[in-house]
Amino acid sequence: MLAVIDYGAGNLRSVLHALKHLGVENIRLVQEPHDLLAAEKIILPGVGAFGAGMNKLREQGLIQPIRDAVFAGIPYLGICLGMQFLFERSDEMGDHEGLGILPGYVTRFPETLGLKIPHMGWNQLQPRRESPLLADLPGERYAYFVHSYYCVPAVADDVLVTVDYGISFTAAVQRQHIYGVQFHPEKSQRTGLQILSNFLKVAP
Repeated sequence: MLAVIDYGAGNLRSVLHALKHLGVENIRLVQEPHDLLAAEKIILPGVGAFGAGMNKLREQGLIQPIRDAVFAGIPYLGICLGMQFLFERSDEMGDHEGLGILPGYVTRFPETLGLKIPHMGWNQLQPRRESPLLADLPGERYAYFVHSYYCVPAVADDVLVTVDYGISFTAAVQRQHIYGVQFHPEKSQRTGLQILSNFLKVAP
């Protein structure tokens, strides 16, 4: 069973549409801790503010169950805010704790870059190593981004993909069965669908 965390994120419907396009049928929307009990894989999509999203997960009693499931070896894919949640904290509109599954933090693009914030649109992915998540991608490897904050992993080996936007920032992470993508695979056409398909094939 594929568990998709539902805490009211605006991109949930488009993620579900992409999964159904790939032929996934056994999907459970997770709103309460017991919904995670039979999960074989977890996807946590998300858009919006870090603190508000973590508060919503806390209200639904999902923070510790998500941690427990991930540390038990269940493959996890965080999308956009769902990737940012993996880290210890974010400075978005204050100081907020994340899930603390990966060491590092989330911070805003510097205004000194003179670039438009939020970072919005298509950018070319730059893989830093091989991964099952990146198998059989189209040659151009462009993905669609919408975000003002980016992840700064404390462990260099966790970085899977980078993108240049004034600075080189982390666009995807992996540690064993734990994956996160800052971009939106559900809006990234062939590249995004291939990444989702690859995650569905990852063995627990």
